[in-house]
Amino acid sequence: MNAETLARPSPARDRVLRTAARLFYGEGVHAVGIDRIIAEAGVAKATFYHHFPSKDDLVRAYVTEQGAVVRTAVDSIRDGSPRERLMAIFAFMCEFGAGPTYRGCPFVNTAAEYPDPAHPVRLAIAEHRRWNRDLYRDLLAADGHPGAELTADILLLLRDGLVVGFDLDDPATVRAAVEETLNRVLTG
Repeated sequence: MNAETLARPSPARDRVLRTAARLFYGEGVHAVGIDRIIAEAGVAKATFYHHFPSKDDLVRAYVTEQGAVVRTAVDSIRDGSPRERLMAIFAFMCEFGAGPTYRGCPFVNTAAEYPDPAHPVRLAIAEHRRWNRDLYRDLLAADGHPGAELTADILLLLRDGLVVGFDLDDPATVRAAVEETLNRVLTG
């Protein structure tokens, strides 16, 4: 079975992926078994394994799908200068992180369960992080920021801190810290 077959859209595949995303995000990847996903998605075991030969294939698809969701959200932020877009992206993250359904970052949560950086799931997470960092760098460069490469690294660390901070701290405090950090880094 090739990658094209695995990614081919089908209602059953979509149900499995939606069910897995809900359960993985809510309870953790390793806490949720394949049999439960199959039962809650309402698919046959053979159908599940046709689309996802292993749980790791499903987890990788989950991470990739979450990346697509983030990209769609970011692509919808089109108004303003590159700097204003950066600010809007972080404001969106703060809004999402302060929401009642927030259970942490799906990428950070999944990475914690897959410690091997060479594992295919971690490679999918690394790909998303590269995209995120490159987005920051490109917006910074388009805004004329003189240190776009290093500042993109700083913003990625800020992103990592805020996604964890919303789980641990008062959302208003995190939001204020993010805004202050952005102002300092972008004008610095």
